[in-house]
Amino acid sequence: MYLFLAFLMVPLIEIGLFIQVGGAIGLWPTLAIVVLTAVLGTALVRSQGQMALGQMRNSFQTLSDPAEPLAHGAMILFAGALLLTPGFFTDAFGFALLMPPVRVAVYRYISKRVTVAQFQMGPGAMHGRQYPGNQHPGGKRPGATGPGDIIDGDFEEVTPKSPNQKPSGWVEGPK
Repeated sequence: MYLFLAFLMVPLIEIGLFIQVGGAIGLWPTLAIVVLTAVLGTALVRSQGQMALGQMRNSFQTLSDPAEPLAHGAMILFAGALLLTPGFFTDAFGFALLMPPVRVAVYRYISKRVTVAQFQMGPGAMHGRQYPGNQHPGGKRPGATGPGDIIDGDFEEVTPKSPNQKPSGWVEGPK
């Protein structure tokens, strides 16, 4: 219901603002402001996006929680979409989301309402909790490939169909 109201109200607000601003300053200055905010917004989104990307890389390098840099990146992306949408109302929200204090406040508001069940990073994170040796409660560790584990496999040698056919580059050719 809230999404329906947003899709209904935002265009109505934009049309009303276009009429008011256009009546006060004229058509061409109004259109110039719309184009100027799109160009300025694109430049700001690019610089803020690069900063958020740097923070995300840093969180991956230090193996810290990347949730906040990812959320900032998503908000910057959303701000860019709002700034490219013609209108004063959407531009106001887009420019607001480009301000780091506003993004921090939005992140804190959203993070209080979202519960993360589990988060793991680093070696072995995809296989759940790591147990020393084969001390897993169910016997064998999930995804275990350490010493003592046996991996059975088959192979088949593939030869070229014709003597003039060159190898694909994925394998060495005949010597």
